Parts: sequence; structure tokens; C-alpha cells
Amino acid sequence: MAKQTGIDRVSPSVVVKRLAEATPEAFKKNIVVIGSIAAGYRYFGEQSEFVVQTKDIDCLLRPYIQAVEAGEAITDALMDSGWTYAPTDEFPEPGTLDTPDDQVPVVRLNPPGETGWFVELLTVGESEENFDREFIPLKTAHGVFSLCAFGGIRLAQWDPILTDQGIAVARPEMMVLSNLLHHKKIGEDLMAQPFAGRSIKRSNKDLGRVLALAYLAERDQENVLLEWTRGWKNAVTEYFPTTWKDLCKDAGAGLREMLNSPNDLDEAHHTCQSGLVAVLQPSLATLTAAGERLLGDVIEPLEQAAQKHTHVENGNEL
Repeated sequence: MAKQTGIDRVSPSVVVKRLAEATPEAFKKNIVVIGSIAAGYRYFGEQSEFVVQTKDIDCLLRPYIQAVEAGEAITDALMDSGWTYAPTDEFPEPGTLDTPDDQVPVVRLNPPGETGWFVELLTVGESEENFDREFIPLKTAHGVFSLCAFGGIRLAQWDPILTDQGIAVARPEMMVLSNLLHHKKIGEDLMAQPFAGRSIKRSNKDLGRVLALAYLAERDQENVLLEWTRGWKNAVTEYFPTTWKDLCKDAGAGLREMLNSPNDLDEAHHTCQSGLVAVLQPSLATLTAAGERLLGDVIEPLEQAAQKHTHVENGNEL
């Protein structure tokens, strides 16, 4: 794995293998890797020479009811095998039983001999109403940590792809929908750290990921976007049975706003060129076209389905 200042180039297949080797067999089923590593693994599989530029390897623990037990067991197993806590200025070391809740770090662990990338453990909210972040304590033999529960990534656990290593990776189309629903408008919040030398709006980074995933999907299989709608509908009705119509009736609002804003689109393109698809270097025009096809082929049919159900429930004619 070649080192680079700020963001490492890492092989998805190597990351998944190293994580699996250190994870107890009984808890492999609880892990769904999300983000760049999941997408890279899906589209390039066991090609260890393929790399993505990233530093955080997000691991979603499922189901919610088992997340604490799994998080504590996985943290202890990794640290027992030589993985080390990745400190930050705000959280220089693991917490103790006496550490105030707001000073307890999340689980961020570097593999043995590496400092350029780390695994971070996450989970989802307890119910579909828990869409915001909450922090759940993890008490391990190596200190006290917080497990970040975030409802916005609930969809990433739907029907994940099981790897040969026994650990699953999220489906790209589910990561796309998760990002779309979380960013229905371009917010002004910036990422905590510059992204490849530039200050980037978090919305643009996540919606840039949407463009990159749509591009990779079409590169992998022609017309594949047309197959995403059914999976999206099944996932949202399973995980958001009472709220999916309101969530999805304007699912593409943020993406439309970004595609119509040259400055925001430029930021998104920069994150793609310096992140998930850095090796491929797609042009701005290529990513824009992928986003427009995503809107027409997948997002608009989902929005229409949600609006249609809403109209029926309100007693209106279609």
C-alpha cells in the first residue's frame, strides 16, 4: 500500500482480508464495510493492484441489537492482535470509566505497521425515527469508546455482498440512495479536514460519491442503473415502512441542486478525482452525464412511486 500525504492509496481486497484475519469468526457476520472500500471491492474484487484513495474504512455493525456486543468483541480482538488506536488532537487516547461521555472517542484503529488508514466502527439507529447521530458506550479491555449510531446509513446494510473473507460489503446502489436521502440540499458545512488540498462542503463530497458510483456501475455493466429501482423500493419499504414516501418523494433534490451549480459540481468532481475513482480520472462531463442518467433512470421513478402512494393515501386522483 503506497503512502501519500493526507490520503492513502489502499487496496480494497487487502483491507478486507486484513480486517477479516483479525475479526473473530463469530462476529464476521455483523460487519458490513461501506464507503470507498466497499465500492472498490464490488467493482474490482480480488485485484489487489487496484487502489482507492481513502484513509477511513467505515464498518457498519448490524443488527442494532447486537452492535454493542460485536463492537466490544471486534475492538478487543483487533487490538489484541496488534491494531492500535488512531489518535486525533481532540481524542488523543481511549477513554476510561471516568471519562466524560463527550470526551470518549469512537473506535478508530490502525492495522499493525500502518498509520495512513484506519478502521472505524459504526452502527445504525434503533428505529426508522432515529435518523440523527447518537453515541453508545463500548467498554473494552483496551479502554472505553463510543459507537456512533447513525440512521442515515441504515440502507447500506440491505442485502450486502458477502466476500470470500466472510465479511460483507455494502451494495453501491444502497450507498447511493443513502447519500441522496441524507443530502436533499447542499449544506454549507465543510469537511473537518481539507480534501486533497481544498475545503469541500460535506454535501458535495457525499453527492460526488453518488456520481462516482453511478459512473462505476455503468462502466461495469451497460444499462445497470435501470435495475436499481426495484432494489431501492424494496429497501426503503423494509427499513422505513411508515416514512419512506416522505423520504423519497424528493430523493433527487440535492443532486439536482448540485448538477445546476458549477461551483458545487466542481467540488464534487475534485473529490472524485482525488478519491474513489482517482485511478480512472473521469472527466467532469462524464460524471455529470452519469448523474443525469441516474436521475432519469432511477431517482425519478422512485420519486414518482412515492408521490403516487401519497396521492392515493390523501384520496386524490392519480
